Amino acid sequence: MNEVQKAAVSVSEMARIVGLSRARFYQLMSEGVFPKPKYDDSNSRPYYDEDMQAECIQVKRRNVGVNGKVVMFYGSRHPLSGQSKRRPRRKTTSKPASEYTDLIDSLSCLGLSATAQQVEAAVAECFPDGIQKLDSGEVVRAVFLHLKRKESER
Repeated sequence: MNEVQKAAVSVSEMARIVGLSRARFYQLMSEGVFPKPKYDDSNSRPYYDEDMQAECIQVKRRNVGVNGKVVMFYGSRHPLSGQSKRRPRRKTTSKPASEYTDLIDSLSCLGLSATAQQVEAAVAECFPDGIQKLDSGEVVRAVFLHLKRKESER
């Protein structure tokens, strides 16, 4: 068995080990597919000991509950099924980010779509000394108005 067992695990952890949601695990437990947990005498917390963990894993592997009934599980992405839990994401190639990406996004939120070249030209015209030390709201406003003026001149 690949899974290293602890002396005791919670119901939530047992559900994770067999690759089910807690809600589904509780549902199957109430139907008698999985064994009911033991309870700690000191704090009444439910847990699964090593033997019960093995039993739950066996139920998942064999598709036969402790009540003897056949149960079908959806395809799992859990290690018990031999598949990885998550598939690696493909790297997407994106165009190089403009230094004015935030400004372009802000203009877009205001309903104005502008290219990086248009924004760059507007910034150069409105702020010949650069925008590094200026308030971003002031820059967005000035560039927005500049581009709207250019748009209406056409």
